[in-house]
Amino acid sequence: MFNMERLVEKAKVLQEALPYIREFHGKVFVVKYGGSAMTREELRESFARDIVLLKYVGIDVVVVHGGGPQISLALERFGIKPKFVGGMRKTDEETMHVVEMVLSGDVNKDIVALINRYSGKNVYAVGISGRDGRLLRAKKLDKERYFRELGLPVPEEEVGFVGEVIEVNSELILSLIERDFIPVIAPVGVGEEGEAYNINADVAASEIARHLKAEKLIFLTDTEGVKDAEGRLLSSLSKEEARRLIETGVIREGMIPKVRSALRAMESGVRKVHIIDGRVQHSLLLEIFTEAGIGTEIVHSQT
Repeated sequence: MFNMERLVEKAKVLQEALPYIREFHGKVFVVKYGGSAMTREELRESFARDIVLLKYVGIDVVVVHGGGPQISLALERFGIKPKFVGGMRKTDEETMHVVEMVLSGDVNKDIVALINRYSGKNVYAVGISGRDGRLLRAKKLDKERYFRELGLPVPEEEVGFVGEVIEVNSELILSLIERDFIPVIAPVGVGEEGEAYNINADVAASEIARHLKAEKLIFLTDTEGVKDAEGRLLSSLSKEEARRLIETGVIREGMIPKVRSALRAMESGVRKVHIIDGRVQHSLLLEIFTEAGIGTEIVHSQT
């Protein structure tokens, strides 16, 4: 049945988005894709449609994905028990083979196919690993520094082939963007001898955003965003406020490396970082193209 009021509301939504579309045209957004948004079918389709829409309104999108649950399932199928050290996946040589197979193979190509299902002529997603073109040059993670920065005890057990990024081949990403491709990047790094490293996807996304000097870095998570000491969502934080919340223990556990990655990216030219709930359909569009947004934005300073 024809419903004029509903049509008018849709038109108002488009009008609200117009200033943001104009502002962000030609800018680079790096989106870290993970959590429930990767596993629930309705959220997967919502994400893919959002990415294609961003590209068609002139925003250059780079997707960096995780795949922890998929890796654990694959390890179990191969009879390898997943092991964690201080919350970090222990990655021996055998595990690293499976990690790369899952991230650079199954997960990466599945995301590429999903995005391409909704893209049209001359706009395609292309999947690459951090080892392709030495995209993510890496070295073995400095375990002592990493855990001390998180305020956690340093575990005695080694973490294996867990790496940290030392350089990003941004020219490779930019060459894909210039040809209207949507890069979809698996967070597998490459060492000096060609060895593979398992890179935390949040860290990989942050380093890529840093080197591209992206307009926005967006983390899709399984939480509403950053919360205060009373558990209330904080819609906006300055860098200084974010550091204070880490120091006082309000930001804790898995949110600490995410926020630290955000701050590091912003120190190198990224204008804003968004931490949003990937369990909400079209969360990307709601955060980017509406005044209220739905998650937490970290900005250089509060005005």
